[in-house]
Amino acid sequence: MLKGRVPQGLPLSPKNESAPRPAMFFSRPRDPAQRRLPLFGSAKAPPCVGGWLEREGVCMGTAIVLKWWSALPSRTAHDIAQADAAWALTMAEMRRIDELLSPHKATSELSRINREAGSHAVALSEEVCGLLAQALAFSAATDGAFDISYAAAGQHYDYRAGIAPDMVTLRRARESIGWRELHLDPVRGTLRFGRPGMRIDLGGFAKGHAVDCAAAALQRHGVQHAWLSAGGDSRVIGDRRGRPWSVAVRDPRVEGAAATAATAEPIAVLPLVDCAVSTSGDYERAFVKDGVRHHHLLDPATGSAAIGARSVTTIADASAHAGLATEAWSKALFVLGPQRGMPLLAHNAPGLDAVLVDAAGRLHYSRGLAQALRPAVALPESSSPLVSRPAAAVA
Repeated sequence: MLKGRVPQGLPLSPKNESAPRPAMFFSRPRDPAQRRLPLFGSAKAPPCVGGWLEREGVCMGTAIVLKWWSALPSRTAHDIAQADAAWALTMAEMRRIDELLSPHKATSELSRINREAGSHAVALSEEVCGLLAQALAFSAATDGAFDISYAAAGQHYDYRAGIAPDMVTLRRARESIGWRELHLDPVRGTLRFGRPGMRIDLGGFAKGHAVDCAAAALQRHGVQHAWLSAGGDSRVIGDRRGRPWSVAVRDPRVEGAAATAATAEPIAVLPLVDCAVSTSGDYERAFVKDGVRHHHLLDPATGSAAIGARSVTTIADASAHAGLATEAWSKALFVLGPQRGMPLLAHNAPGLDAVLVDAAGRLHYSRGLAQALRPAVALPESSSPLVSRPAAAVA
């Protein structure tokens, strides 16, 4: 059993979320030597001249949570206003991205693209053009497992109402999926759809991008220690003032009447510092109909729910686009499963690590996490990028 535990006093999942999810207090060291830190570390925290603040809100259809250290030496009205400005900056960036990329708002740039790109090349903002270029790069790197044109099928699901498309509708939708038919001209800054019925949705990395933007705004504001999450996508700025943050990865399929994904024994606990982390799971938006489990993580090849995993957590060193990358790869690995996905991750994204609970409940993780998991998990001598263990053996 892993000896470390999630730090006390911190919730295992955002309070406002309706569905349980694995705990998401994440961070990751830039220096591999830092991975040898014990869970709570041995470094002495700097003298306390301030305090931890926490705010919660809702945007982009999910809970937004910010916990940050604010030095309030005098606790005057000015100091408190400066601290609250950090939360205001966070929500401003979240709302900005939502207005830009929401598929549910007719005024968003994404909605305009979906209305017009089937008939002519649509002029793009610089930000959206860059995001589309990254989306196509992820499609190539993941053999199409990440494909924003999945929306041709995704638009026919309603997870709240428990509605899934019939086979005829799904077959027609699949004919409109194909990232290679998204004709992006980065020089002119335009996009045109190459097939009838095409649609795109950037939900595969939109929250990760929003978290990246908000984290950058916080750092410009002077925040040096923080944890920010938007649902399953998190960014950690710095550490917890002398000790690392931690992530407890849990199997979302837990047994027992009182058990939930947030209370089950962890199958892996990672002490990490300064990173982006994303978790994707088939329990977030899902329903069962006629014995078939439908969830929002669709396989672009089938237009149906992917079946390769139960949960995937990806981790990357903090950078300008780290959250975008971790979210995109968490979705792709979920579709690919461990045997196909982990080698692609190692080859095409060597700076990222992943922990995956597969459809059978087995734990898989990239070898970059081996040091963090030792000595709790004995690793075989192998050059493989993938290490697998039954989940029950790591608790």
